[in-house]
Amino acid sequence: MHHDNGIWVSTEDLSREESFLQSAEREFSVETIDQTDGKWQTNRRDFLKLMGFGLGAATVAASCEIPVKKAIPYVTKPDEIVPGVANYYASSFVNGGDYCAVLVKTREGRPIKIEGNSLSSVTKGGTSARAQASVLSLYDNRRIQFAGKVKDGQVEKTDWSKLDAEVKEKLAAGGNIRVITNTILSPTAKKALGEFLAKYPTASVVTYDPVSASALVAANEQCFGVAAVPDYRFDVAEVIVSFGADFLGTWISPVEYARSYSANRKVSAKKGAKMSRHYQVETHM
Repeated sequence: MHHDNGIWVSTEDLSREESFLQSAEREFSVETIDQTDGKWQTNRRDFLKLMGFGLGAATVAASCEIPVKKAIPYVTKPDEIVPGVANYYASSFVNGGDYCAVLVKTREGRPIKIEGNSLSSVTKGGTSARAQASVLSLYDNRRIQFAGKVKDGQVEKTDWSKLDAEVKEKLAAGGNIRVITNTILSPTAKKALGEFLAKYPTASVVTYDPVSASALVAANEQCFGVAAVPDYRFDVAEVIVSFGADFLGTWISPVEYARSYSANRKVSAKKGAKMSRHYQVETHM
């Protein structure tokens, strides 16, 4: 298959493994044909063998490169799963400034599609392309398949039980324990960290974000006396002036803002022809 167009028939083809490359070279064997002075020379028997059985076998062999996956029925089927009928689970997506309540569509326990949850009072069913694409990360065959620890700049393979035992031993010894996290919105995660800190009094949590909002917090403290990240009501704003703030794409809470922004950009019989006026000042479009 042609890789420039991103087409492949198996994981071996995608990763270009040596065994696959060798089998691909043998797919159309021309060992029975000699080339002399630019002309192909062979006998009738070799020609029929190549064009008949050879190409037919190569075609069948090529089509059989796709691995066979067997479907095994449930011994004891869970009550909530009906084969062929999708299940939906409410969840949430948080990644940097992206936050949205989502519904995850699953088939036989496998998440296959993410949509916004219209019951959310924050995003009201909105999602972003990043939230919808996040389901692909569950099927990334390049994800780490093992537990490991870094030693001398190299990752050493180990098993989870051994790693857990080593970590518990270090924690029990006490000393300076630090948990490095990004900004956490989840109340459940915050509660779990609180229980961890209660058990290990010498521990503390250090919060770090690769894309920091500290300048925004400092600016609001100077302007308004409140050291916080502000929130904006684009659904009621009559005039919006933005200096390089991509509030519809990446800034603060783009999923929430895109939904509220669109609410005040619609012309209806009830509202009349009045829409919010938007001025965007940027270095490039």
